Amino acid sequence: MGAFVISKRFNGEYKFAFTSRKGKTIFSSPGYELRFECEEAIEKLKANLNSAVYTRHKAAAGKYFFKLTVGETLTVTSRKYSTELRLQKGIDEINQSAATAEILDFSQSDIIFG
Repeated sequence: MGAFVISKRFNGEYKFAFTSRKGKTIFSSPGYELRFECEEAIEKLKANLNSAVYTRHKAAAGKYFFKLTVGETLTVTSRKYSTELRLQKGIDEINQSAATAEILDFSQSDIIFG
């Protein structure tokens, strides 16, 4: 099962990423000023996953990625994939486990393992 991971960027903004059950990042969010905004975005995404729209793109370097939108809001951008099949597997992972995925918060401390 995948998980949502909340972390802090170097500029102090919060972000979340959805990771697969193997620990690979599937997508990441834009930055949020406050942690609760990040948590609300995750809950909104989980609640509206059935109406989410995936837009597939091909980067100039030939890699594939998708953007996921909920309503009119661009919610997340995926990592780059080498093939369209891997891209589809990333989307399938989201559809299978994101709605019930747990939320892990690593934004409180810079030192995770003491």
